[in-house]
Amino acid sequence: MADLFDTTPADISATAPAGGGAPRPLADRLRPKSLSEVIGQEQVLGEEAPLGVMLSSGSLSSLIFWGPPGVGKTTIARLLADETDLHFVQISAIFTGVPELRKVFEAAKMRRSNGAGTLLFVDEIHRFNKAQQDGFLPYMEDGTILLVGATTENPSFELNAAVLSRSQVLVLERLSLGDLERLAQRSEKELEKPLPLDGAAREALLEMADGDGRALLNLIEQVMAWKVDGKLDTDALSTRLMRRAAKYDKSGDEHYNLISALHKSVRGSDPEAALYWYARMLEGGEDPRFLARRLTRMACEDIALADPQAQSVCLSAWETYERLGSPEGELALAQAVIYLALAPKTNAGYAAYKAARALAKKTGSEPPPKHILNAPTSLMADQGYGDGYQYDHEAEDGFSGQNYFPEGIKRPVIYTPVERGYERELKRRMEYFAKLRTKRSG
Repeated sequence: MADLFDTTPADISATAPAGGGAPRPLADRLRPKSLSEVIGQEQVLGEEAPLGVMLSSGSLSSLIFWGPPGVGKTTIARLLADETDLHFVQISAIFTGVPELRKVFEAAKMRRSNGAGTLLFVDEIHRFNKAQQDGFLPYMEDGTILLVGATTENPSFELNAAVLSRSQVLVLERLSLGDLERLAQRSEKELEKPLPLDGAAREALLEMADGDGRALLNLIEQVMAWKVDGKLDTDALSTRLMRRAAKYDKSGDEHYNLISALHKSVRGSDPEAALYWYARMLEGGEDPRFLARRLTRMACEDIALADPQAQSVCLSAWETYERLGSPEGELALAQAVIYLALAPKTNAGYAAYKAARALAKKTGSEPPPKHILNAPTSLMADQGYGDGYQYDHEAEDGFSGQNYFPEGIKRPVIYTPVERGYERELKRRMEYFAKLRTKRSG
């Protein structure tokens, strides 16, 4: 695994700016010079990984980098432009409006007419609205720009389907403790002195960065500026930085680990643990809207028809948060967490959905039986459309028992309700209709 901020002797000698100006930030001084120097992200940059394959084949498509802060999204985009001889243009969706975008596109068109390409890097691309995102499409399609967007939010929720369909989403991961340690070593080499920390304090510093390389470099700059004798321990480090190292434990604050813990606590009907992980995510700075989405997903996936009200509770809590904002709205989401944890659980609907999709994929070309097809024309009636259809409202018990599957498919068992919550009633109804179906067919 290569280093994110590798340096050479030439780089070190260039750290002091000419003319005695202000020193360059450590993150800038240790910026990689090539993709081979980027630390981590092997799942994206490796020889058999998406970017490695694209570069080796000479065919680079538009990209969306999805990942937390400080993992190299901007650096990789800049280096991609160098590797492909494209003019690098960087904008931020936070500070760029429609007039500025027009200028960027016009400059790219002029560049293209002169035989040069443009890699347009858009930071925080999810902050552009739908109309602004749509504005990229014609320039992506005609090759005026190669778009590389960066987002910390789930692209499925925040980006237009049209932009996503023309791009490949690449997930960048938080840096591991091993990656951060190598970054710390490069910093010590650059600054020509070791960190004044003992072993435990050094590990605590790495954990405080929480997988964010930029955050680590900022912390290192602070620590290196201190005038201390000997090495500091963990307590002294935490006091000077005014943050508790334990709060940044690698096993706690990682985004995906925490949401998994919350989800599994809800699924396991443990409201205390669910509230704890919910609070941990809020304390870690998680967007409550992300939590609202995930709670609604839990209601659909793990509770579903065992308690049909669960989904409404989540949507109501979500709407309440949108109206109240933080911190009051977070109480509504906490109440939804409790409700979901104590609700009866079933994944029968989820399993049935997956089974139905699998069956549809396998038998997708089978036509419906003719007796349930409408016959708006005489030709269709002559072909037997609608012939023999039984109107259920006129049947005994309001149930005809007819077959609605394609004629070539043996009736499968897709949905199997459980004996919990409201789904117990649905199971009773399923069994009732199954008996009637057998009776009618007999």
